[in-house]
Amino acid sequence: MSGFREWIGSGKGYQAVALQVYNTQTQKKETFVPLVPGEVKMYVCGPTVWDYLHIGNFRGAVFFNLVRNWLEELGFKVTFVYNFTDVDDKIINRAVADRVDSSVISEKYIAEFKKDFAALKLRPHDHNPKVTEFMAPIIQMVDDLISRNKAYVVDGEVLYSVRSFTGYGKLSNKNIDDLQSGARVEVDQKKRDPLDFALWKPAKPGEPKWEAPWSGGRPGWHIECSAMIRAILGESIDIHGGGSDLIFPHHENELAQSEGVTGKPFVKYWMHNNMLTFGDKKMSKSLGNVRTGRAFLEQYNGEILKYMMLQAHYRSMTDFSEKQVSNAIAGLARVYSALALADEVVASGLAPGKVSASLAKAIETGQTAFVEAMNDDFNTPEALAAMYGVIRAFNTQIRHGQKATSDLVATASAFRAWTLEKGKLMSLFQEPAAEYLRLLDDMLLVQMGVERSSVDALVEERNRVRVAKDFAASDELRKKLTEMGIALHDSPMGTHWEVAK
Repeated sequence: MSGFREWIGSGKGYQAVALQVYNTQTQKKETFVPLVPGEVKMYVCGPTVWDYLHIGNFRGAVFFNLVRNWLEELGFKVTFVYNFTDVDDKIINRAVADRVDSSVISEKYIAEFKKDFAALKLRPHDHNPKVTEFMAPIIQMVDDLISRNKAYVVDGEVLYSVRSFTGYGKLSNKNIDDLQSGARVEVDQKKRDPLDFALWKPAKPGEPKWEAPWSGGRPGWHIECSAMIRAILGESIDIHGGGSDLIFPHHENELAQSEGVTGKPFVKYWMHNNMLTFGDKKMSKSLGNVRTGRAFLEQYNGEILKYMMLQAHYRSMTDFSEKQVSNAIAGLARVYSALALADEVVASGLAPGKVSASLAKAIETGQTAFVEAMNDDFNTPEALAAMYGVIRAFNTQIRHGQKATSDLVATASAFRAWTLEKGKLMSLFQEPAAEYLRLLDDMLLVQMGVERSSVDALVEERNRVRVAKDFAASDELRKKLTEMGIALHDSPMGTHWEVAK
């Protein structure tokens, strides 16, 4: 790959435009400048492990994998932390229902998440902390908040005093007085203010608990992330990510806790991915459209899920309708069709000659467009469009069955190297091309209601009448196949067919 880098001009375009990141707190794009030159500390809220994750939970996993990859591509050293919440009411309730210890539930679904993560072929994170592994830092942080008069104890419960933090609401851009007027005071009379939230909760009979100065109990949800970040990454970090549903109250409360302890800025850039819809409807149990990532991966595969996540900008809603699945399959098929053709040419074994001028120009243009798109707040739809521009240029150069030459080998090699390099940043397009294209073609055939054996039979019959020089029958069979959505590629070596892309 280093030789290819030299050919495109040592990553030409990487420094042409500085990386711009949309900051949820300031509600605008900002030039990315890390706290420490050359280093990035990034934390993303991971799953609460009480069941299989619904498909929307994987959008953050896919997107922030890309963020880390691109930051590294730009030359930053990234430390990426993605946690597991293994202490929670949902876990406890599931454990009670299943009559097992809560750790059995959490460990089971951490393992199941890791299976799904492996199926997506995303890169491992640097740290996957569990809440239960960080009880001492959590208890210490709660104690520090009490000593700084940011929290108070009532009957063994520790509550954060929202009014003690003057910046409360600055992440979600909510006014604390408006929040208070809409709060239900009767929910908990122990609170000094209805907005105050739990840092530590006494355990109820049968619940898991840890000993602390205030009671045997467990932490509130928000303090867990603050303490793990402080313990692993320090008092201030560059990027904190998660779904947009976490902005308030979870991330707002994290900010208040962390800055309440240190008096220092907690996060420089807050990044949030948007939600998923199913057929333009929000996913909900009442509508019966909650779908797990596992179910989707079993019906389709990880490549399709990742493509669907990235074909829309991360801050926009993404619809997971069957129509969008079909669009993703067709889009992937276009890429893999071109890669399979490139593999076919390179496999000729000829020494590479000169890359065609038109493809070289297309790659240069595509490189610039790709970099500009990624540096514009990770605009993956535009980045994919840049890749498709190069694919179109390649498809005008080479056809199935075309006799290989040294220059065609060089052209195919350059196309393949560039496409795989860009795809790797997205964790896409790395499958064996011919095998994966056949899998996608089979999916498209199912959607079209066509059997592969029927296509094979028609192609074989057309080959027979061509040999017999019955060209009228051959043309009629080609027309029939074309109307079925099948593209034919004739060559001296035979006829290659695929679903039209």
